[in-house]
Amino acid sequence: MITIEETDNLISVAVFGEFTLADYKEFEEQVIYKSRSGSRMNLLLDWRDMLGYTVDVAWEDIKFIREHGSEFNRIAIITNNQWQAWGAWVSNLFIDASIRVFSDYASARAWVVA
Repeated sequence: MITIEETDNLISVAVFGEFTLADYKEFEEQVIYKSRSGSRMNLLLDWRDMLGYTVDVAWEDIKFIREHGSEFNRIAIITNNQWQAWGAWVSNLFIDASIRVFSDYASARAWVVA
């Protein structure tokens, strides 16, 4: 399950439990809709309560990053999981956005909206 909040040019997404393809599609729709404004957006991903994700989510993420990676300015990821942090670093190779990994919400939010 995910929750999505939008304010100005920030999309905040929190994932709870398993991140499914249906959740990812919901996230994609929000980003594509928001990107129509023409300005680059910031993204705050809270993965602290994410238990895992399915293989189809990983594949969809690769396709999405290739197509929409240039639409982001900053991406803050909140996680304590080293594999997720490593995955964020790999994603940084394919997009122009600045990506940083944080362990707490306050620091992540402060950086992503700065």
